[in-house]
Amino acid sequence: MEIRRLSAGDLRVMEELLDLFAEVFQEPRTYGGARPSAAYQRELLGDDTFVALVAIARGKVVGGLAAYELRKFEQERSEFYLYDLAVVDAHRRRGVATALIESLKVVAAERGGYVIFVQADWQEEAPVALYSKLGRREDVHHFDIAVE
Repeated sequence: MEIRRLSAGDLRVMEELLDLFAEVFQEPRTYGGARPSAAYQRELLGDDTFVALVAIARGKVVGGLAAYELRKFEQERSEFYLYDLAVVDAHRRRGVATALIESLKVVAAERGGYVIFVQADWQEEAPVALYSKLGRREDVHHFDIAVE
């Protein structure tokens, strides 16, 4: 298995990652209903503050994550928000998610990051177990505030 960070030239692989998220999260409309243009994807993948990592096995994307760097104002450092992480069923419990997170840690350290944070629904046992193994749990409330 190879873990690799996507760059502006990786549009085909980014499409595979979006397909994987749609399948694993069972949200085809979210990840496929209004796909961004190639220009948007190139710009996003070329932005150092966006991280898309994929796990590739036998030439196929079997896992991936999307994360964002949040530069802090109170100190010269960054936090990284692990926004999405998914692994196809056939490759679960093989260390794929852990390898992706370990690779994100390297990227974060290179960018001056001091922490990676992630949200998980408390009912989702597998993600909660994974993140508990890798980090310290904080119980917080999450609020979505509409812009419109």
